[in-house]
Amino acid sequence: MPGVEGRMYLDEGASAAVERTFEALPAAPGRAFARSWWGQAWLKALEDTALDGAQVKLGRRHARAGAVGAVSVRPGRITAVVQDPDHTRHRSDVLLQQLSAADWDRFLDMVADRAGHIAALLDRDMPPVLVEDAAAAGIELLPGIGDLEPECSCGAWDHCAHSTALCYQLARLLDQDPFVLLLMRGRGEQELLDELQARSASRAEGAGVAEPSGAGVPAVEAYAARDILPPLPEPPPLVAAPGAPPVLGGGTPPAPGVDVAALEFLIGDAAARAQRLLADALSPRHPDGPPPPALTPAQDAVRLAAALPGAPISARLAAGSGRDARGLASAVRAWELGGAAGLAVLEEDWTPEPEALARATSRLAAAWEDEEPRPRLRVTRNRWTVVGGAAQLRYGRDGRWWPYRREGGQWVPAGPATDDPAGALAGLSAEG
Repeated sequence: MPGVEGRMYLDEGASAAVERTFEALPAAPGRAFARSWWGQAWLKALEDTALDGAQVKLGRRHARAGAVGAVSVRPGRITAVVQDPDHTRHRSDVLLQQLSAADWDRFLDMVADRAGHIAALLDRDMPPVLVEDAAAAGIELLPGIGDLEPECSCGAWDHCAHSTALCYQLARLLDQDPFVLLLMRGRGEQELLDELQARSASRAEGAGVAEPSGAGVPAVEAYAARDILPPLPEPPPLVAAPGAPPVLGGGTPPAPGVDVAALEFLIGDAAARAQRLLADALSPRHPDGPPPPALTPAQDAVRLAAALPGAPISARLAAGSGRDARGLASAVRAWELGGAAGLAVLEEDWTPEPEALARATSRLAAAWEDEEPRPRLRVTRNRWTVVGGAAQLRYGRDGRWWPYRREGGQWVPAGPATDDPAGALAGLSAEG
């Protein structure tokens, strides 16, 4: 076949690798032939090499229909019998140049020096960094344009439907096991693993580490995998203040339903949040602190309203969060006093567990000295209300007390959380 002479498909310096035969795969209507990136690279080499796109499409249909028989894989060659729709059968081969003995020596040294590559291969994975490291050593593992040479009994001189179908079917096998590609390049799986084990043991001996008794990777080699990772980039500089948001008004009128002022406000809020998140990430305390809990849309509406965006936007936030203007004002006050925890105390009506309720009651009873006058309190779930008064204490899920005052027929937040319930009530009485 033209183009085959002069290409090295047999490596006389390499030991004989075993042949592997894979049973015919079932029809695959509608599925991708290659899901792995290396399987896709194999198909790209085929599609870049074939001159007749119609034959590629026909071969893909053959493969999808299950017309490819058992696939034999051996160094430098894959073979299968492909059946046409009229039941005519053709033997088709695709040849791939093997690596030389020197190439294999460099490749095995490179893999043995990086335990992460060994672990990936054992996990039937071929990470891009492995292929990149091989290329840096002058070894091309994946085929490129012109590397897949066809031979077929149908007599075609280029990739025909039969050799194309074989290549598509092999992509499915490569997805499952990248050792298939290495076998085509000249080494079988067990031979590779034996050689890697021997080289790893030799390196371990040189480092003063005892050779392991069984198969596997020495711990020193496994820990060495960290050396293949690039260093982390320097952290970005701290931004003193968020940038000024763009002015969207003027020029082309906005589309119907688009509130320009609201968009400008949200852009400014996003910039301010990004600046705060960056400052927190660069803080030395950041690794020790838990991430903040995600806000619900209703909670985030209160956070936005606390930035005083103006009456029109506040009205939209109130409506969007299911509150009226007065309810949003109370929620904003709770947010300012305690964030999400303060907002939860305003909106949640819950009953503490008996043990927690007993502790809270005991703590409240001990808050006053014996000679001090004590207010009469009515307990309703997590709320202690002064009988005949306009003061209330709410017990939060965090075990703290939150003071509330009655205004206009509603209970509104009157101060931040405290561990001293008597002091909170005294403060409410003094203000009243």
